[in-house]
Parts: sequence; C-alpha cells; structure tokens
Amino acid sequence: MKIVIVGIGKVGSTVAQYLSCEGYEVVVVDKNPEIIERMTNNFDVLGLCGNGASAEIQKEAGMSKANLVVALTSSDEFNILCCILARKNGARHTIARVRNPDYYHQAVFLRKELGLSMAINPELEAANTISRMLRFPSATKVDLFSKGRLELAQITLPSGTILEGVALWELHRKFGVQVLVCAVQRGDEVFIPSGDFVLQAGDQINITASHADMSAFFKKLGIYWDRMRSVFVIGGGKISFYLAKQLLQLGIHVKIVEQDEETCETLSELLPQATIIHGDGTDQELLLEEGLESMDACVSLTGIDEENIIISMFASMKKVKKVITKVNRTPLFTIMRSLGIESMVSPRAATGDILLRYVRALHNSTGNSVQTLYKLLDGQVEALEFVVRENAPFIGKTLQELQFKKGILIAGIVRNDRLIHPKGSDMMLAGDLVVVVTTMAGLQDLSDTLAED
Repeated sequence: MKIVIVGIGKVGSTVAQYLSCEGYEVVVVDKNPEIIERMTNNFDVLGLCGNGASAEIQKEAGMSKANLVVALTSSDEFNILCCILARKNGARHTIARVRNPDYYHQAVFLRKELGLSMAINPELEAANTISRMLRFPSATKVDLFSKGRLELAQITLPSGTILEGVALWELHRKFGVQVLVCAVQRGDEVFIPSGDFVLQAGDQINITASHADMSAFFKKLGIYWDRMRSVFVIGGGKISFYLAKQLLQLGIHVKIVEQDEETCETLSELLPQATIIHGDGTDQELLLEEGLESMDACVSLTGIDEENIIISMFASMKKVKKVITKVNRTPLFTIMRSLGIESMVSPRAATGDILLRYVRALHNSTGNSVQTLYKLLDGQVEALEFVVRENAPFIGKTLQELQFKKGILIAGIVRNDRLIHPKGSDMMLAGDLVVVVTTMAGLQDLSDTLAED
C-alpha cells in the first residue's frame, strides 16, 4: 500500500514513523529540505522536497498510484486543496488535517462535495482525550470502545495498595466486580497477564470494564474521585478552546490563563462562561493568586513541553488533585512518570492512532476490520476493536477451542449493545464488536490473532 504524507511537522513525522514501521510504502513531502533529509535518514521512507499541492510535485510523488494521501500542514486551506488535487490525479483516498472549527463543522460537506475520505483535527482529539481524563479522574488515562460500553483505564498501583500480592483470578471473588487487567508494565517489562499473574505496588495496569464496574472497582480501591467542578487551563490555544467548550457544557467552571492579549479577547468572546486571564502561565505567583490550590484540576497546554512539565510539577506540589500535561515528545513520558506526573496527552500520538486505524481498515476492507485503535504503555501494547464479519473462520467455536498467538488477550465482546466479559465458553458471533489487547504490532484482522494449525 502506497501512502503519501504532505507536511512533515510534529504530527506528520509521527504518522510517517508509525506507518513506515508497519511496512507501508511511505512518501513524505515537505518544503523544508532539512526535514526531508532527517526523515529519509531516520526512517524507511522516500522523501520529496517541494509544494505538495503543485502538479509537478504530485506527479513526482506518484499521487496517481497512491492508496492514501494525508495532508498535515499547518494550513487547513492548503490541506483541503492538496487533497482535492490528489483525488483529481487519481489518489484513491485522502485525509486532510482541518483545525479551524468553522471548517471542521463542515466535515460532511468536505467529504461529500470535495471527495475527502476524512477530516482530522489533532487539537480536538487531544481535547477529547483530556475531557475523558477529567470525567474519570481516578485513572491516568481512559479510552472508550463501542461508544463507551467498554472502558479501558490506566492506573499505577501505589505503595500499600490492597491489590499488592493479589492474583488476577482472585479479583472478582475479592471485589465483586467484573474487571479485567489486560496489560501490565513492571519496570521495563510489559505483560499480557494470565490469571495467575500477581500484582505488585508500582505496577502500571490497564483495566477493561463497563463504566459502572470500573467506578465500583475504584471505590473499593479507595481511589475514586467525585466529578470535577473546576479546572485551571494554562495556555489558550485550540486545544484549550475545544476542551473548555466541552467542560462548560458539563457544568464545570473553567479558568484559562493566556499570555497573548488578542487571544484572550477572542476566547472571552467565544467562551463567555469561562474566566479568561491575561498573564504568564509559568508565573507561580499569578497561578496562586488566581486560586490554583483550590482548583480540582490543572491542565498545562502551552506550546512548549518544558513549560508544561514545570507547571504540572508546581501544580502537583500544591496538591492539585488532577494534573494533566500536554507533551508532544513521547520519549519524555518515562521521565515525567518518574517525577510523579502520570496523566499525559500527545496530540500527534492521538492523531497517529486514528490514522493507523484507518490505514489498517483500508488495507483489510473485506475482513474483520479495525474499528478503534489505541496505543498503550508508551506504544508497547495495542488495544484494538474489530467487527466480526459473516465469513469469519472462528464463528461457532468457543474461545477455549481457539488457539491464540502469544501476547493476545480477548478483553471484551459487545453484542447487541450488551457487554460480555469473555470466558472460555463464550463465542465470537457475526456482528460482534471484539476488543483485543496485544503486544503484537500490526494486527489488521481479527483472524490474525489465531495461531496457525
């Protein structure tokens, strides 16, 4: 499959890395020759320096033979134009990065009238991720499957936890709730655990359950928090706007600190219910004067990773209950966890997950295709949701009859809007949504989970 990516900034470089690592034929196009040189030196991609919307460059990039063209520059208009021209030149599918709310709200028009396969908004995706974290603050990260019928939450077990020394098969008997620990990171090791796996303090665990069971489980662990009532947001960019809009609709008070005066005026007009403060978000005295210590959560969303980390460290020091940090450089995640900062979001990683899901579904358009995809534990584990097709070879067989590859766990089955916690006697039927957690990279079909006879 040939994929052309136009615009190699923070998001574009991450997407190119994801797709090239999975063996796709990737061509990257950017006006900056230094960026092209770096990409071709570091990854298995072809590079082309130039304007991705010009007829000459599109021809040279091989748009006519491209299965997918992804335009990810900082200009919405350029991305849309690039995709229109790519379709005219024979590209089968096109995806444009569209960040302006006015354009993004016209996504249906862009698809129907202009031939876009998808409009993607990294800032909105990041805001959605943060919003989920704030609605379920007990977890460091929350992902949703099957429109929220199955939740996947991540927590780190503190010292003195009642889960210390508990084997996974004992969880239901001890706590009376249906939860499944589907992935564990202990130090540098990652496990897809069996029922005999024994938990330890310091483990970073991922749990799947319904919302009700997840809440009940966290209450029994003593880490359940009530809903957020007030959120302090540092930085007034597009993520902050999207996030504030969602939180205000939930009745949560939002206070935003932004350094640029013109941006503050714009936010005041667009978000009249929010409190907008013109000031430097790294000014600790300002944060304290504005009531940081009394807020339920602090979300650092400036454009500089280091600033966000410092602000989050200060908020943690002041005992703010929930601290969330935007960091684009994912290698910093490990360092941040060592500093006690657990909840992190990366817009480019979230975008990479969405595009990777789309490409895998495109590559497997007739099989049991990927509906949802999330990367867990710094990308070492994937959680995927598949839809079961009529001709699947495993239909009619129980899970215990099937031989799965190593590093595969069936974490949940949703059938007719009902969540099934998988047991050996359960079957996967046509129309089911099946959630798989795995250390294997590149799963494209549910049948790929089965070991060869």
